[in-house]
Amino acid sequence: MSHSGRMRFTLLAAIVAALTTSAGRAYTQGNAQPLNDLPNPYHTVEGWAKMPDGRTWGATSAVEIDPDGKSIWVAERCGANTCAGSNLPVVLKFDETGKLVKSFGGGMFIFPHGIHVDKNGNVWVTDGVPPGAANPAAAGKGHIVVKFSPEGKVLLTLGKPGVPGDGPDTFNQPSDVITAPNGDIFVADGHGGNTNARIVKFDKNGKFIKTWGKKGSGPGEFDTPHSLAMDSKGRLFVADRNNNRLQIFDQDGKFLEEWKQFSRISGLYIRNDILYAADSESNTARHPGWKRGIRIGSVKDGKVTAFIPDPEPNPDRAATSAAEGVATDAKGNIYGAEVGPRALKKYVKK
Repeated sequence: MSHSGRMRFTLLAAIVAALTTSAGRAYTQGNAQPLNDLPNPYHTVEGWAKMPDGRTWGATSAVEIDPDGKSIWVAERCGANTCAGSNLPVVLKFDETGKLVKSFGGGMFIFPHGIHVDKNGNVWVTDGVPPGAANPAAAGKGHIVVKFSPEGKVLLTLGKPGVPGDGPDTFNQPSDVITAPNGDIFVADGHGGNTNARIVKFDKNGKFIKTWGKKGSGPGEFDTPHSLAMDSKGRLFVADRNNNRLQIFDQDGKFLEEWKQFSRISGLYIRNDILYAADSESNTARHPGWKRGIRIGSVKDGKVTAFIPDPEPNPDRAATSAAEGVATDAKGNIYGAEVGPRALKKYVKK
């Protein structure tokens, strides 16, 4: 090959490489077009989980899988959208047939929001504040994270019940919690409005380590950090809901990537590096062009491969619908915790 030929070949290769890199970066960092027409390989099972006689489903944004890979945990809002004035058990465990096998946490919460079950089977629940609550502090509830044993014994409480704050020992409407393999605790602290917008990290004993983030839309900033998940590499995925994006960090809070192709995410779950993202809020005002539903893809390349659409025909008339919380069991069944419809749906592969 002549010298000029080699130069043209080198130049062409550089252009192709640049275009490829640019396309990949655009896909993962925020220029994604609405993904609404992907295959739906699931059918919906309603009425799967059986409540005790006389008890109806309330709003629930929290669903998790037991370490056995088949039992389902939820945190349910006492047959309403708040547990104010109720002593009903909030934390419910169902076996794989939908039979209620355990319940606890009655009288402890006012607005249970996020749930996490760690590798030892301990159950973590975050408690926020109901919309429009006049004086939640008077009830001495809200703004906390509680760790239960699998049998319902309180092992640890983070935050001060009924006391909002942004210090190392206070929260303002924590939305979710997750633990790392080494036991470190991460709390998504804030639920929009004038609440916090940060991630708070503690060691396994609840000792404060650090916090990062503030209200905003830049890298490492948040507007409603609504849900957390962690992949096999230990990367922390944050559903930055009001910014219509995912943010990915290392466990020290270093910003790694921003993804927008999973839409406006309320709920996140990762199993075997497959990401399940529930969008319960998109409409023409909040996120034009995107449909509500559960998007499924890979954390390895960020590609979305499947979509379970929300059945709500007119999302503009409903603030939230279908799954807000999401989880999947070892068999690949998906569970959607619903705030608006007040239900727990099960999605099974066709």
